[in-house]
Amino acid sequence: MNIAILGLGTVGMGAFEAANNTESLNVKKALIRNPKPGFEKITTTNYKEIINDPDIDIVCECMGGLHPAYEYVMEALQKGKHIVTPNKELISTYYRELTHCADTNGVLLRYTAAAGGGIPWLFNLLRTKRCDEIIEISGIINGTSNYIIDRMTEEGAEFDEALSDAKQAGYAEADPSSDIDGYDTLHKCSISANLAFGKLFKESKIPVAGIRNITSSDIKMFEESGCVCKLMMRAGKIDDKFFAFVEPTLIPKDRIEANVHKNNNLITLHGKNLGIQSFYGEGAGKMPTGTSVIQDALDIAAGGEVLRTGVLSEAVIDNDMVKRSYYFRSDKGSSVTEPMTVAAAHKLYQVALEKESSVFMASISE
Repeated sequence: MNIAILGLGTVGMGAFEAANNTESLNVKKALIRNPKPGFEKITTTNYKEIINDPDIDIVCECMGGLHPAYEYVMEALQKGKHIVTPNKELISTYYRELTHCADTNGVLLRYTAAAGGGIPWLFNLLRTKRCDEIIEISGIINGTSNYIIDRMTEEGAEFDEALSDAKQAGYAEADPSSDIDGYDTLHKCSISANLAFGKLFKESKIPVAGIRNITSSDIKMFEESGCVCKLMMRAGKIDDKFFAFVEPTLIPKDRIEANVHKNNNLITLHGKNLGIQSFYGEGAGKMPTGTSVIQDALDIAAGGEVLRTGVLSEAVIDNDMVKRSYYFRSDKGSSVTEPMTVAAAHKLYQVALEKESSVFMASISE
């Protein structure tokens, strides 16, 4: 089966190399902005060459960002081409539009690599949902923030030093805001919750707190309390109501989440009958993510189906259902609250940030 790859950056090259290791996929075209020596036979700067080629069955969007990725993907779906993408921002922002367009045109939209990178998280989430009810999902799903906190915890590094090392190692972008402010985790939380619960979890309704303001003094205090801090996403349902949030969380050292090191992820689902299942591994990177993209393409080539979502109704998110204690630290000192709702804590955090930009907040795992 012939495929096209949009973008030959880090992930696109990973997908290209992985595709070349298969017998059933052939990379016929690759869209690039600038000439790439050694790839002249397959590269083009004109998207129309791909979209109008009847021999290309699958388009792998590896460009990233929202535009023109959204327009290219929608046009490909409308032309009857299957889509594979690791683009979590694209999927989380336009989930309803993209899934509906794929369903309407009788093609498949696969995005296993959009949450968890090389970890078969979304794949197994769907498999579980086929014969069980998902109660909750949670986890460490951003390798950059985990790497930074791990360096601070294990080696005593300061935040800026750990962030610089993450950039050098290729774990963090030049602008790391999406990772350290929690928005990358938000994208993946939204996508995972959409699949787990069959509802549309709008990002604007999911509160987010990141790790930008964590300090070595915070880390030391957590260690003295027998805890490790991790940036966590969590979503679930209680009866017919839903909750979803992203926040740093203090976890006892003997828990599995506290022992996830470097840039690794640990993502967990709780099935009504299956119980708890966790998935561990590298959540990003050239080959983990690129290989996951090609796994999706191979599933399509083999005639694999995915859940047809239809038009999802919006989830009503009620974070007043979940209570926990919180650690707050400002220039005036630190304190731990009595148990309070997640909704109230995040409102308090936003108000505090308006007054003092260096405020840090973390929930305390129950």
